[in-house]
Amino acid sequence: MDLLTANDRPGAYPESWYAATAEPLPPFPPLRGETRADVVVVGGGYTGLSAALHLAEAGLDVVLLEAQRVGFGASGRNGGQLGSGQRQDQKALESMVGRAHARRLWDLGEDAKTLVRDLIARHGIDCYLKPGVAWAASSAGDVADLQRYAEHLDRVYGYTEIESLDAEAFRALCPSPDYRGGILDMGAGHLHPLRFALGLARAARDAGVRIHEGARVHHVGRGAPAMVQTDAGRVMADHVILAANGYLGGLDRQVAARVMPINNFIVATEPLGDRAAEVLTRDVAVADARFVVNYFRLSHDQRLLFGGGESYGYRFPKDIRALVSKPMLEVFPHLADVRLDYAWGGTLAITMKRMPYLARPAPNMLSASGYSGHGVGTAVHAGQLMAWAIQGQAEGFDALAGVPIPAFPGGAALRSPLLVLAMSWYALRDRLGL
Repeated sequence: MDLLTANDRPGAYPESWYAATAEPLPPFPPLRGETRADVVVVGGGYTGLSAALHLAEAGLDVVLLEAQRVGFGASGRNGGQLGSGQRQDQKALESMVGRAHARRLWDLGEDAKTLVRDLIARHGIDCYLKPGVAWAASSAGDVADLQRYAEHLDRVYGYTEIESLDAEAFRALCPSPDYRGGILDMGAGHLHPLRFALGLARAARDAGVRIHEGARVHHVGRGAPAMVQTDAGRVMADHVILAANGYLGGLDRQVAARVMPINNFIVATEPLGDRAAEVLTRDVAVADARFVVNYFRLSHDQRLLFGGGESYGYRFPKDIRALVSKPMLEVFPHLADVRLDYAWGGTLAITMKRMPYLARPAPNMLSASGYSGHGVGTAVHAGQLMAWAIQGQAEGFDALAGVPIPAFPGGAALRSPLLVLAMSWYALRDRLGL
């Protein structure tokens, strides 16, 4: 199935609250004919825009090819949470790669947050960046796990930005009957993801990146130079960056075997006004400890933006509102009378280990994808790391690429059905409180 067109109108952003409150850039022209560049970037989301921007600022000639509009995919549709560290927690990474490598990965995660903040400040990107992400738990066991993890980050990594909250303190922050405590990370943050993506695109354009929209890549020819072919043109380049994430399709089999697209969904309520305090009493974002995560925050116009309800088929459900309202009302049953003004879906990508997959599919080709729901910081940082690697500074790229990411079992034909079975089991465990 063609994920670029299965759920969306070609050349148009989805009808989301993000699109309704962003200032789109004038369309960039499609690619026509043949051109030459130092680097060609495939994909105009956070990864590709960051890579192109950093390469152009270093003086390289860069062409960026986007099949739809810049920020069209997960970069312009996600929950907007800028999390600390990596997608996997540090204890899991210590078991996976050892304490020293895990420490390097933690530092890279912190570098990612710093990079996002610096880019927003340096380029004057108005995307409502605010500090604070809380992790909520619905069982006493999950509360204890979160708080032990906060203690571990303090003791082993010297990270002191997290406050542990008991049931009363968490209820004072988030008046939900579902949660029994958690932690609040004031070193993390949240933002308007599409406004951030458009700000990166504007900065890349101004730095000299040649951006082409409506330029779908259907073939990447390896060689020196490499050749990247679209419907109406091609780019000959010394280096290729693959930054298409869940929309990579069959452009590279090595990456596709390890990075799987899934869908996620968000609703935006009507403006809550004084009732916003029934959701959050502070302007922070929240994610919970379920395997199938619920995540939410208040918008700058006091709407609840609530995400949940993953699906593993490739088509969006017909009634996204009904899908997402079910977990939303489990968390906030007192909002049953609130209107849902917007509902949208998006395609992200996951890996078996819930860590990004960074690789060199060819000597002059780099790829980064599979952020598994942690892409606001990690994707932007991966773009910078690939730009640095092309310039001969590959230590950060190699540290992330050194995390072993196995291929999904079953190949292209069976990986989605197998994942549906696994995720259904974990969702059942959530419902049973196991």
